[in-house]
Amino acid sequence: MMQGIMDLHHDIFFFLILILVFVLWILVGALWHFHYKKNPIPQRIVHGTTIEILWTIFPSLILMFIAIPSFALLYAMDEVVVDPAITMKAIGHQWYWTYEYSDYNSSDEESLTFDSYMIPEDDLELGQLRLLEVDNRLVVPANSHLRLLVTSADVLHSWAVPSLGVKCDAVPGRLNQISILVQREGVYYGQCSEICGTNHAFMPIVVEALSLKDYCDWVDSHQF
Repeated sequence: MMQGIMDLHHDIFFFLILILVFVLWILVGALWHFHYKKNPIPQRIVHGTTIEILWTIFPSLILMFIAIPSFALLYAMDEVVVDPAITMKAIGHQWYWTYEYSDYNSSDEESLTFDSYMIPEDDLELGQLRLLEVDNRLVVPANSHLRLLVTSADVLHSWAVPSLGVKCDAVPGRLNQISILVQREGVYYGQCSEICGTNHAFMPIVVEALSLKDYCDWVDSHQF
């Protein structure tokens, strides 16, 4: 979905460049040819039927070409994965995140649940990013359809990872869900995007995408 939005942006920008060049050409041409020194007595032309028809039809066609993929993307963004490989839950707190892998919970005592706090600046290791690193990352398998349930335990939060193209509000007493497909392995950073209090800027999000084998090994080592 995010890739589709970026491609649509690039396509629309192409049309914008064409329109900009055309309008500038018309404007400069009008200033050059109709300067008061060249045409001290202007022609009394009030209407040009042909050009008025053209500048009504062509923008309408351009808007239609833009609208068709836009509606398709809007419809696709509202769809959720029917049968995801994994369902996870993100709970916002003041000011940290709690992650729960519901598929692996066999009981209340045996569950894969952990809190994710930002690493203080004094504890950062070489190569770690300030204000973005956490002690426990959300680990997911790459190239798998994932469902993330998002909620809050206190105030409004927002779970947002721009590089994955996802942003979902965490509302107390409400479950929102988003679909994620991480196309390649790596580490993706995000932050809470809702002003949730004094430490709003200090509850980052780190998603680590692993291969399916490495992900299974991680689950085995962290499950209980």
